[in-house]
Parts: sequence; structure tokens; C-alpha cells
Amino acid sequence: MKILLDECVTKHLKPHLSGYQVSTVRELGWSGVKNGKLMTLCVENGFDILLTIDKNLQHQQNLEKYPVTIIILNSYSSKVEELVEFLPEFELQLPSY
Repeated sequence: MKILLDECVTKHLKPHLSGYQVSTVRELGWSGVKNGKLMTLCVENGFDILLTIDKNLQHQQNLEKYPVTIIILNSYSSKVEELVEFLPEFELQLPSY
């Protein structure tokens, strides 16, 4: 499963997702890419999941037109200590994915 960490998600979350193929927006040279183009790049590059904390994404884009799952962690911070708290529930959802 390929997961893309959005620019607003700290790269320090990546080691906590070691069972998956995880890339960051910055690693791929996509920093600053607007959400619509980022969604297209996700699809073109075979990502299954875009992991973000951007709660506005669902209101800014027509997400149904992109065949990629968007996971929005309900965090107000990108601190890894806070984001790892969401991972057990996130991983519980993956088998049904």
C-alpha cells in the first residue's frame, strides 16, 4: 500500500508507518503543489492513500473524482507525538480498505 504524507504532515510520522510504502510531498519534489494538482499526481503515481491534517481539503476539492483514499487526521498540530495517537485507529481501518 502506497501512502503519501501531505506537506502539512511532519516527515517524522513516516517511521511510524514502516509497514507501508510511505513517501512525503517534499521527498517527491512536490512542495507547494496545489491540492488539485497534488490529487492528480497521487493518482498518476499509484498512491492508495493521501494522509493529511488539512480539514479544508474536503471543501476545496471534488474528492470523488480522484480514485485515492483521503485520510484526514483530526489534529490541530503536525507534531509527531500527537499524530501517532491516530495511527492505531488508522491501521484498524486498513484491512477493510
